[in-house]
Amino acid sequence: MHYYRYSNAEVSCWYKYLLFSYNIVFWGVLSDLTKVTGLHGLDPVVLVLVVGIVMFTLGFAGCVGALRENICLLKFFCGTIVFIFLLELAVAVLAVLFQDWVRDKVKEFFENNIKSYRDDIDLQNLIDSLQKINHCCGAQGPDDWDFNIYFNCSSESKSREKCGVPFSCCIPDPAQKVVNTQCGYDVRKKSKNQWDDQIFIKGCIVALEAWLPRNIYVVAGVFIAISLLQIFGIFLARTLISDIEAVKAGNAF
Repeated sequence: MHYYRYSNAEVSCWYKYLLFSYNIVFWGVLSDLTKVTGLHGLDPVVLVLVVGIVMFTLGFAGCVGALRENICLLKFFCGTIVFIFLLELAVAVLAVLFQDWVRDKVKEFFENNIKSYRDDIDLQNLIDSLQKINHCCGAQGPDDWDFNIYFNCSSESKSREKCGVPFSCCIPDPAQKVVNTQCGYDVRKKSKNQWDDQIFIKGCIVALEAWLPRNIYVVAGVFIAISLLQIFGIFLARTLISDIEAVKAGNAF
């Protein structure tokens, strides 16, 4: 593959280096997504591989295409961003149309991650934060913690956490400045009408369903911001491609 330098090049340096900077930011965002791949609701190895390939390929195509004025790489970058944008749009529409299916998948995902709660510290912190912020426990309720071998009420379990829940399920005591990480021990051995005073009994799926309508403008704002960022990247790539093609056509005469 040959790259050309044009003696009378009029390719905008602003667009070139804006696109390069855009890719650095985009690369960084995709790198952060690898933190999500620690979730065991999906195969983390597959997710790390997919995100890594997308991150490297798009970053390489965007940066090198902008600096070397390579039309093929820029078109690939632009086309991929368009594809991702349309895919996000399709997912958003399908999520609205098939809410029951989405709810079942979220439930399944949450339950799978409950099983792996003690296996990954990042996952553990994420679930604890979700439960504390939303004042919830489990996917549909505290009994979902039976999916985890440490909290399971099975008679064969030798865990000290048997028939309990994580501390993030506990109703915080305002007078207690130090977090009691053992507050959920043995709580599910008690009758359910005694749970109200000690732990949250609402499931996190119900809590999230209640949270969404109250924060619809925040969700919409985030979606619009991401969409505008992608559209900006498409605009930069298309403008740079047009400049390069114009210069190339002018030098052909």
